[in-house]
Amino acid sequence: MEERKLLHSFLAKSQKGLPPRRMKDSYIEVLLPLGSQPELREKYLTVQNTIRFGRILEDLDSLGVLICYMHTKIHSAKMSPLSIVTAQVDKIDLCKTSLGPEHDIKFSGHVSWVGKTSMEVKMKMCQLHGDEFCPVLDATFVMVARDSENKGPAFVNPLIPESPEEEELFRQGELNKGRRVAFTSTSLLKMAPSAEERTTIHEMFLNTLDPKTISFRSRVLPPKAMWMENSKLKSLEVCHPQERNIFNRIFGGFLMRKAYELGWATACNFGGSRPFVIAVDDIMFQKPVEVGSLLFLSSQVCFTQDNYMQVRVHSEVASLQNREHTTTNVFHFTFMSEKEVPLVFPRTYGESMLYLDGQRHFNSMSVPVNLRKDYLVEP
Repeated sequence: MEERKLLHSFLAKSQKGLPPRRMKDSYIEVLLPLGSQPELREKYLTVQNTIRFGRILEDLDSLGVLICYMHTKIHSAKMSPLSIVTAQVDKIDLCKTSLGPEHDIKFSGHVSWVGKTSMEVKMKMCQLHGDEFCPVLDATFVMVARDSENKGPAFVNPLIPESPEEEELFRQGELNKGRRVAFTSTSLLKMAPSAEERTTIHEMFLNTLDPKTISFRSRVLPPKAMWMENSKLKSLEVCHPQERNIFNRIFGGFLMRKAYELGWATACNFGGSRPFVIAVDDIMFQKPVEVGSLLFLSSQVCFTQDNYMQVRVHSEVASLQNREHTTTNVFHFTFMSEKEVPLVFPRTYGESMLYLDGQRHFNSMSVPVNLRKDYLVEP
């Protein structure tokens, strides 16, 4: 960090002082040679002989940071004066394809939109089948630039689209920003549910009233249903220095992997069969996690429909010096089960809000994936 203090002189005073960049300037392709280097497989292997999706999340986070460093590269400096950090995983959509560990994987991506201090990164992952790479997933990350000591915002190079396709990507980036702002402004933490949502919750409440007593206090579950509070799983991680990044904070990819694996276990325990991830949505990195912190993860199923489960993982930390808990992340995962899963019912008002929030995230997903036997993406 002492060395990084010296890089302050390379920071731009405004965005106008930075040379514009093209999308191809930040384009990167990275090969994960699982097929040609079998010794790598152990790290990515599940007990069912498929690829661990938690490891893929770590790789995407690292690649997103690297892409942004390519976009903001200063040739006269040996080290970048910027600290690039992940602000949000906007969306990850998975295609219908199997992920076997015997075939090479290719990651690619580039910066697709730029604000003053933030960048949107589009990434793709493909896997080799025969002689061609077939799509596996599309990911959109939002990264922010901070100064060399990670204490305040820093300007990034503007982006110039060069073709109609690039102009459409940039326009989509603007729309994504507006959608994120709108989604945040209508959060159930800020605004009351809509009339339709209130009706949904009231109907669910009426469906749990005991017909024998006709009392607001007497609640019974309908057939093939489970109370939301009984879908919870929790875990604790001690944040060791091994998982730190160059800024002496815990690596965001590690947090995503741990949250995903707990979410997968929650979906597995709730649905009673092996779940498959089909979407990752709206992961907000609200606060950094310090080395030495106690990381508390709490996961629960908050919405179900047919074969689908929406799982929410809440992450909070407590330092060793005090016992105050601070929220650092909220993760949203959509899983698909091999068979129809139980309905999940909220019992309290707070759980009702979690249910509606899960429903919103589920409805924002792309067209639901049809259940297929070769859809094998696991923790």
